[in-house]
Amino acid sequence: MARYVRVTPRKARRVVDLIRGMPADEAQAALAFAPQSASDPVGKVLASAIANAGQVRQVEAGSLVVSRAWVDEGPTLKRFRPRAQGRGYRINKRTSHITVIVSDETKGGTR
Repeated sequence: MARYVRVTPRKARRVVDLIRGMPADEAQAALAFAPQSASDPVGKVLASAIANAGQVRQVEAGSLVVSRAWVDEGPTLKRFRPRAQGRGYRINKRTSHITVIVSDETKGGTR
């Protein structure tokens, strides 16, 4: 899980929808070549989930599947952009909480 990532949730969900249900190694390859900027933080979360599964449950990375993945909206940073005639427009800098769960495909459960 990665929290407070400076990527808009809408753009991160496009990337997460791309890898959901894929084998973990194929998902890493897809994220490496995805043109979206949100693929970098999602790739880091996926790599962390694979490493955690290897440490905690002693599972090899080849048998893992991205069973669940979702993006929640984090707090919004509110900023102002100067505009013409002394006005200021609000700029919303949105953040995301990205969660990726990998599981062993033989067991089929989520962890």
